[in-house]
Amino acid sequence: MFKFISFGSGSCGNCYYLYTENDGLLIDVGVGTRSLKKSFGDYGLHMLGGFSSILVTHDHADHIKSVGSFSKKLNLPVYATQLVHSGMDRNYCMKMKLAQANRHYVVKGEPFETSGFRITPFGVPHDSSDNVGYSIEHEGVVFTLLTDVGHITEEMKQIIKNTDYLVIEANYDPQMLQNGPYPRYLQDRIRCGTGHLSNPQCGATLVENYTERLKHIWLCHLSEENNHPELARKSVEQALLDAGIKVGDEVKLDVLRRKQPTGVFELA
Repeated sequence: MFKFISFGSGSCGNCYYLYTENDGLLIDVGVGTRSLKKSFGDYGLHMLGGFSSILVTHDHADHIKSVGSFSKKLNLPVYATQLVHSGMDRNYCMKMKLAQANRHYVVKGEPFETSGFRITPFGVPHDSSDNVGYSIEHEGVVFTLLTDVGHITEEMKQIIKNTDYLVIEANYDPQMLQNGPYPRYLQDRIRCGTGHLSNPQCGATLVENYTERLKHIWLCHLSEENNHPELARKSVEQALLDAGIKVGDEVKLDVLRRKQPTGVFELA
């Protein structure tokens, strides 16, 4: 059985876990090692032997803070693009740097296999050193993660159309951002094509690229100051309903919590 847990999704720390009965992998480790260890224990999971690889999307602190320490403690390979690896070396928030033996380099558009999964990295526009999404296949089931998305590319549209389970960013509500506490320069950075995806942009993307193959959508990386879980869910749900897509019947929709783990989702 292919399963998924989110251990945190937002500017305070991001970490996603995919696993089977035989192996697993982490995507980003921006949460603390103690909290992650506790979460594994709460779910009756074992960190030692519970996963054998780490994938990194990009080099911002909320995605990489604990990558180095986890890799060293469990001697895990870390997969990222060359630019992301260089960015992690420069980022002072990632205090423990990676051993050379644990650095593995991915190339956008070139599939590779690890931990029993076939993984395809692809480019995602964002104002980091580099950023990728991951499309991960296991026994014909495809799980895709898209976070920190400045805008949707044609390549990303095709990937969404070939996905069974999708984690996609819905970072901010435009009116909350405009009327909120952020200064204008930061608002502009979030709204620009290398910033983040808004609730309406997320909804429009899903409507445009929805296929009957898509079974479950999770909204990720919600802003604490410029969004609200129920607002994000209702915004995206309404866009889908207006397009004749029955949420809860044809496709499930959930919001990943910023600081707390989810339950275990089975990807059938």
